[in-house]
Amino acid sequence: MTVPTGVAAATAAAPAPPRRSRGRRDRAGYLFLLPWFVGMLFTVIPFFASLYLAFTDYDLLTAPRWIGLENFREMLGDARLRQSLQVTFVYTFVSVPLSLAAALLVAMVLHRGIRGLPVYRAVFYLPSLLGGSVAVVLLWRYIFGAEGIVNDFLGWFGVRGPAWTTDPDHALTTLIILHVWTFGSPMVIFLAGLRQIPVAYYEAAAVDGASRFRQFRSITIPLLSPIIFFNLVQSLIASFQTFTQGFVLSGGTGGPAESTLFYNVYLYLRGFTQFDMGYASAMAWVLLVLIAVLTAINFLAARYWVFYDN
Repeated sequence: MTVPTGVAAATAAAPAPPRRSRGRRDRAGYLFLLPWFVGMLFTVIPFFASLYLAFTDYDLLTAPRWIGLENFREMLGDARLRQSLQVTFVYTFVSVPLSLAAALLVAMVLHRGIRGLPVYRAVFYLPSLLGGSVAVVLLWRYIFGAEGIVNDFLGWFGVRGPAWTTDPDHALTTLIILHVWTFGSPMVIFLAGLRQIPVAYYEAAAVDGASRFRQFRSITIPLLSPIIFFNLVQSLIASFQTFTQGFVLSGGTGGPAESTLFYNVYLYLRGFTQFDMGYASAMAWVLLVLIAVLTAINFLAARYWVFYDN
C-alpha cells in the first residue's frame, strides 16, 4: 500500500513535542500521583510489620520477641478461635445468598419500569450505606430487644417473643437480617446488568412459548452470571471482614455465649484487650489466606457457571 505523498510529507513535517514540555507534563503527572504514593506507605509498612509481628510475642508495651510459629500452633488448640470461625462461616454462608437473592428480586421488580424509579432506587440503596454504622446497630438492638418493636408486633397475635439480641439462639439471626437488609449495593449493580440484556431475547423466547420462569432460568441468569459472580465475590470478602455489627450488638464481648463472636471481633479482643498483638497479627494473616483461598475457589468454579458474551 502506497502512502500519498502529501500525507507522508505532512507526517514527516509534524514537529515533535519539545522535551521540556514533556518533562513538565511528567512532573505534573507524578505530582497528582504523589498522594497515592504517600497513602501507599501507610498500607505497605503496616502490612509487612504485621507479617513480622505474626511470628513474635508482642504485648504493645515491650519489644517484640521472636517465637517462630508458636502463634500459629496455639491457634490449633484455641476453642474461641474455632467458635469465631464457626460464627463467621454461618453468618457468611447464610446472609450472602439471602442478600443477593433479595437484591436480584428487587432489581427485577424495579427493572419492569415503575414510576419514580430513581426514588425507589435511592431508598433501597440507602441501607447499604448505613448498615455498618454504630447508630444503625444500636437501633437494631432496640428493635429486636425484649421490649422492642418486633416483640410488640408479635404481641398483637398473642406471641411472646424472646429477647432476640441477648438470646444465644437468636442473636446471630438478627445480624443476618441486618445484613440482608443492606442489599442496596448489589441491587444497583444487578439493575445495571439487567438493562444490558437485549429485550429481543425475551421476545423471541415468548414467541417460542417459554414461560416467565423459563426465560429467567435460560436468559436472565446466564447473561447476568458475570454480575452475580462479581457481587458474590464482593459480598463474601465483605462478610468475612464483619466487625462493627457483632462488636456493638454484644457490647464488645462477642456474646451472648459467644454467639456473635465474629473472627474480627475475636482478633480485636486478642490484640487490644488482652494485648497479644503477635497472636492478633497471626490471626489477620490467617484471615487473609482464608479469603484468598475462598476467592480462588470461586474463580475456579466460575468457569462452569459464568458465561461471558465473547
